[in-house]
Amino acid sequence: MNNSASAYTPITDDPILRMPEVERTTGLKKSTIYLLIKQSQFPSPINLGGRASGWLLSEINQWKAERIAISRGQSVSYTHLRAHETEAD
Repeated sequence: MNNSASAYTPITDDPILRMPEVERTTGLKKSTIYLLIKQSQFPSPINLGGRASGWLLSEINQWKAERIAISRGQSVSYTHLRAHETEAD
């Protein structure tokens, strides 16, 4: 049995941002966001059904904090951003 689904604790008070809000809060455009996702350098979106997707505000805020740390010469681990890759392995 796969325990990864049971290990996730849903956070009901963590808003989901749609693309325009993600663009606004990060200062990035859609094409750059999707390029960074492909490079495992940005959180993957959550499928909301159909063609709708969004991002957890907490994950976007964590990404921004990591970008600030990187720009100031501090080391950062992207392991949380790559979690979806290791689950598929």
